[in-house]
Amino acid sequence: MSGCFWSVVPDESDKPAPHESIMKLSIIIPAYNEEATIEAIVRRVQAVDLGPIEKEIIVVNDGSKDGTEHVLKGISAIRQISHERNAGKGAALTTGFQSATGDIVLIQDADLEYDPNDYAAVIRPIVEGRSDVVMGSRFILYKPKFIGRRRSPYLSHYIGNMLITSVTNLLYGKRFTDYEGCYKAFRRAVVTSTPVKAKGFEFDNELICKLMRKRVSIVEVPIHYTPRSYESGKKITWRHGVIMLWTIIKWRFLPL
Repeated sequence: MSGCFWSVVPDESDKPAPHESIMKLSIIIPAYNEEATIEAIVRRVQAVDLGPIEKEIIVVNDGSKDGTEHVLKGISAIRQISHERNAGKGAALTTGFQSATGDIVLIQDADLEYDPNDYAAVIRPIVEGRSDVVMGSRFILYKPKFIGRRRSPYLSHYIGNMLITSVTNLLYGKRFTDYEGCYKAFRRAVVTSTPVKAKGFEFDNELICKLMRKRVSIVEVPIHYTPRSYESGKKITWRHGVIMLWTIIKWRFLPL
């Protein structure tokens, strides 16, 4: 769930540290009716300099009914996969993960809410062998304000985020600050060995909850975030939040 307008400066350096062998990053972009932003975000992703790390950009067009597919046909140096019908963000991510060939896979939304220049900070713990999974947090260095002239209009989203974070930490014994940020990176072997049933926005919650139960190493890093409005295409609502909470609770007790 999205929170409010803020900007966080990652405390990592701009490029990942060198690795003893060339690594490959697969960037998975699920897209549904993102005609207005898909080209801009792909161009930003293509422009990111990760030094010796190779980039693979996979865009999964999840049954878009607008001109998303037409726009994608005009973009070179990407892999495009299309779903005949809209199946949900989780289904699109599953398709992307299954098609990825990189050592690391990273989730990128098709809008402009997140800054691809944060990739280096997000993947660094994996590149350096310090973690198997990295979650980008919007709340590590910044706390939104809801009073005064510069108050955020997204109070309900922030409350929803905090509820999901609190319930997850309580059930799984963690102290993370943000489970709903877009940027999450994984060693590909970790996601391919962890099947996820969820097809919607709760995909991330099921995957992370299962990984925590498997005691996979997970760390957080700060990321930038500038949310868009519903008028601009934001899709997530309180109903999705309810499904996320149920997903978090049930996967604490269901067998893996």
